[in-house]
Amino acid sequence: MLEYTLDMEQYDCPFIDVSADFDVRFAAFQWEFDQNERELETRMTVDGADEAALANGLDALRAHDRLRTCHLLARHDDRAQVRTRIGETEAMSVIREHDGYVTGPFRVADGSERWHVGFDDGSVASDALTALDDDNEFTVRNRERLGADDVPREALDCDPVHELVDESLSLSAVERRTLERAVRDGYFDVPRGTTLGEIAGSFDVSKPAASENLRRSQRKVLQRVVSLIEFLDSPAPGPE
Repeated sequence: MLEYTLDMEQYDCPFIDVSADFDVRFAAFQWEFDQNERELETRMTVDGADEAALANGLDALRAHDRLRTCHLLARHDDRAQVRTRIGETEAMSVIREHDGYVTGPFRVADGSERWHVGFDDGSVASDALTALDDDNEFTVRNRERLGADDVPREALDCDPVHELVDESLSLSAVERRTLERAVRDGYFDVPRGTTLGEIAGSFDVSKPAASENLRRSQRKVLQRVVSLIEFLDSPAPGPE
């Protein structure tokens, strides 16, 4: 099996269009392709830079001519969960015509989409990428050949992964933004790229408040990260 990680810029994808025009990003957590209707149903989180950005992004998504349905499942502060249906894009068609398949969730931000796709045959994969290049722009970020021993551990037991995702989604908007800012600006680097005071100032809160938000978010996420590491380090289950 060959697995490719691609950064895609499709010209017929509503999520890419909206993320290029508005400060929102999308992350899929469930998807299913309807072969009869030639459409993709996806459940995803939508994150906005703030509540106004989220509202504008959702409005633009609903109005997009490539979107068939959009149902709001939940919404809080600058994050929402939606269920959507879109028509098959040209890139989807190329991958499917070459017996390719999705191997991981896709993420969309700043007009680009991260894809994880797999092929069983190397020559077919090469043909697919050539065909994909006709009407799309993309960059191959990673190409990896997976053998029998390389089957993702998540395929055997997904609980630690699900728990990490659930805990990440449970962060409040303030906790999430504080942790994101700290990581992005280098608070955990050596030497530090930013200070606690600078993080607090960016949110107009006191240093103790910023410190508490950061500690809470770290505690929630790191507990699940440790569980996932322990799972990955444990012996793989053998046949019964």
